[in-house]
Amino acid sequence: MAELATIARPYAEALFKAGAGAAEAEQVNALAAVAADAQLRQFADNPKVTSQQVFDVIGAVVKTPLAPKVAGFLRTLLDNGRLAALPEIASQFQALVNAKSGVSDAVIESAYPIDASALGDVVATLEKRFGRKLKATVAVKPELIGGIRVVVGDEVLDTSVRARLEQMKTALVA
Repeated sequence: MAELATIARPYAEALFKAGAGAAEAEQVNALAAVAADAQLRQFADNPKVTSQQVFDVIGAVVKTPLAPKVAGFLRTLLDNGRLAALPEIASQFQALVNAKSGVSDAVIESAYPIDASALGDVVATLEKRFGRKLKATVAVKPELIGGIRVVVGDEVLDTSVRARLEQMKTALVA
């Protein structure tokens, strides 16, 4: 997978240097979600299909008009046969945009759904803990039993019941 990251880095940096920001990041993320579809990639890899046809199909699926920078970026990717790298490009581009704005992505895994008011309190506490603004997404993982597990970049804060049980098991076995 390192090869894909190596391919994606120059594209993400070029889009960032072209002045694309948070608004374009949303569109690039939407394009990445579309590009992750196996049927679309199979269609795009067909030698009889032109890059304009692939562009039109992606535009129809996204349904929102693309910003000129994003449209030009997508055309460049299609012309260079790099559609498969788009999800990784979007990830790296989002990291660049976040770094500029001082925000980090946080994935909060919880055994149960978290309502909006509780999520606000959790995010405020986590922002103090990690020392930066967080853009949180919640994933429900029943196997955690209770508590939460938070992933911010390469940092993990695991306060789940499952992690505590694992710690007890390790202590008892040792």
